[in-house]
Amino acid sequence: MTWRQLRVLIQHLPPESATMTALRNAMSDEELAEQAETGQPEKARWSQLEQLTALNADLLKQVIYVLICANTESKSKRPKPPEPIARPGAKPPKPKAQLSENSASILFDLINGGAA
Repeated sequence: MTWRQLRVLIQHLPPESATMTALRNAMSDEELAEQAETGQPEKARWSQLEQLTALNADLLKQVIYVLICANTESKSKRPKPPEPIARPGAKPPKPKAQLSENSASILFDLINGGAA
């Protein structure tokens, strides 16, 4: 087998194959962003069917969450919103910044005219 034949075989693997996934996992964030902008579905991390299935599951979880919230008494504790299914190659959402005790006191001073 020549190097050219090997390259052609790799280039024509299905997008959801382990080899293509490993190649995409090795890409930088800039390369992933560029591929997302150019809209090349053949270089996607999941097949279109898998993406649609994950989207449907996320939407169903959201509908169930809204249904539970709508039927929960206003004083009762509501459940946390559902987390979307993690997509390969997509970074998890950044956690919300927590306000430390020191930062809270500095912010309180600024709000109450401490900066003047």
